[in-house]
Amino acid sequence: MKIKRGLFVAILWTAIMSASAQKGVESGTPFGFGEDSIRCITNISLFTPYAKINNFQDAYPYWKEAYEECPGATKDLYLYGARIINWQISEEKDPAKRAALLEELMAMYDKRIRYFGNDPKYGRNWIIVRKVQDYIRLKGESNIDAELVYGWLKEVLDADGEKTESVGISLYMFASYMLLQKNREAHKGAYIDDFLECSALFDALLASAKAAGDEKEITSLEAMKAGIESAFANSGAADCATLESVYERKIEDNKSNLNFLKETITLFRRAGCQESELYFLAAGYAHQIEPTAESAIGLGNKSFKKQEYEQAEKYFTEAIGMATEDETKADIYFIIANIAYAQKNYSKARQNCLRALEANPKLCKPYLLIGTMYAATASSVSDDPVIRKTAYYAAVDKFERARHTDSACAEDANRMIATYRSYFPSTAEIFMHPDLKEGATITVGGWIGERTVVRK
Repeated sequence: MKIKRGLFVAILWTAIMSASAQKGVESGTPFGFGEDSIRCITNISLFTPYAKINNFQDAYPYWKEAYEECPGATKDLYLYGARIINWQISEEKDPAKRAALLEELMAMYDKRIRYFGNDPKYGRNWIIVRKVQDYIRLKGESNIDAELVYGWLKEVLDADGEKTESVGISLYMFASYMLLQKNREAHKGAYIDDFLECSALFDALLASAKAAGDEKEITSLEAMKAGIESAFANSGAADCATLESVYERKIEDNKSNLNFLKETITLFRRAGCQESELYFLAAGYAHQIEPTAESAIGLGNKSFKKQEYEQAEKYFTEAIGMATEDETKADIYFIIANIAYAQKNYSKARQNCLRALEANPKLCKPYLLIGTMYAATASSVSDDPVIRKTAYYAAVDKFERARHTDSACAEDANRMIATYRSYFPSTAEIFMHPDLKEGATITVGGWIGERTVVRK
């Protein structure tokens, strides 16, 4: 009996000694037991001051030991750990080693979820969003595994719903967009669904921010929402037929929801669907509630399409008065120029082209329109058939300006230049007209009234 009792005491003592030697990671406790506990606390106290002043080189060995031995001890292991590993990556030149450090960083975020994922403020989903941010930044947008990121963030959206962080929503849409680019047909439906879901989530966040009067947050959210809308409008998934199928019932159901109507009008405009009946419908409902530049533009486009030019110009003029951005005003002036051009009121069309260029000097299409009008009205310049041809000098001048202002107009401008150069007066014609001496500056007559240079 004594032997058995002695054996029991020995086994118990061995267990106690073993436990006293266990590390936190082994024991499931924050710090471990005995000497390991002391060493853990010591390493934490040693790395923290260095890390706080960004001396990551001296912080690293103490942080590493504490991180491996007692990962559940404190969130500081992960707060500063992310900074330390990011510093290591920034210092490392070897691509393979950088990749290994990135994997280590991702694993660190996973470990933080394991030990601190239940934190009420900085829990699992908050950690995942930070993990994604670091992954995209360090990997490079074009090199990410979009499917991986999409999966990580889908869990966050599914779990948090309207409480999802705005940055998480934005990154989720980015991942969805990348998947669309990778396989358009396979992901198109999901991308549209994702956009509608995320747009609604942003609406909910904006409503909360506005209720709280948080102007800084409102500005941030509006910028993010505009970003996903712009990407959607230019994605190729948002063709007019798709937008119409998505919004057909929504517009009628939200005809009293001004914010929804405004966003719909903007989205259709960005997607180039300004001739859609749904675009006109949304603009009409919005204008009844609160006239804005966007709604007036929508109604102006509707009237323009129906060749109701006087009514169209009325709406567009109204839109200019409400527009706050010069680029928007420039676009509207150019539309009014096109209305005047359609009515063959060339002077008025040119006047509004010039107003558009004054508001936005980067535009090139007004130059194309002016040049086109000059070429079209060459016969009005003079009774002399040779002098009439000087209108083509002025026209080509405008096409040249268009080409040099924006490469987006280069193809059209080059085609027009090649066409109308062939109409220049010939060498023989110039010889017979002393006023058309090559290199001389002349004024083109008629309504054009432009100074130009005689050339071959």
